[in-house]
Amino acid sequence: MVISNSIYANLTAPLPGARQCKYTGQSMRVVPIRILTVGKKRSPGVQLIVDEYIRKLKHYCTVDDVQIRSNPRNASDARAQVDDEDTAMMNIIRSDDWVVMLDENGQDIGSEQMAELVGDAGNTGASRLSFCIGGPYGHGRQLRERANISIKLSTLVLNHQMALLVLMEQLYRDFPILLTWLSTGCNKVL
Repeated sequence: MVISNSIYANLTAPLPGARQCKYTGQSMRVVPIRILTVGKKRSPGVQLIVDEYIRKLKHYCTVDDVQIRSNPRNASDARAQVDDEDTAMMNIIRSDDWVVMLDENGQDIGSEQMAELVGDAGNTGASRLSFCIGGPYGHGRQLRERANISIKLSTLVLNHQMALLVLMEQLYRDFPILLTWLSTGCNKVL
């Protein structure tokens, strides 16, 4: 899907003090999104909310929700558990994915930066944007090395189900932010 701001070009004049939008005069290529979550079976309430957000996001892009079973070999060692989950996640990620690792030690970004990340993903040459939510012991070495960026959703530690809900809400908010930027030429000070 390509979103163009050319039809919005003359709707409004830039506000005083507003910065020039990097999307002005450009089109934005929206790539499909895949969300990879390590964890046990989701509660029915969480799954209902995730399904609702996926339905809402379909107006902007396709979204795949992939659940990876936590501790697939029932390892008693946390390191072995992380390694198994890491391998399972890496088997799903393609070489042309733009990979965003959600991690408590990742970059702290706001809604506008998250919207830019989503908007810029299509310009990277990636065919898909993959968000990775780890299990109870975090992400493994392979994913840490493969990730294009590591971000945190909160300064609080969130379990995988809460992190998923926060991510879904933010993704849903990203597209109206991007459309506003395209339609107004970023007529606001960021």
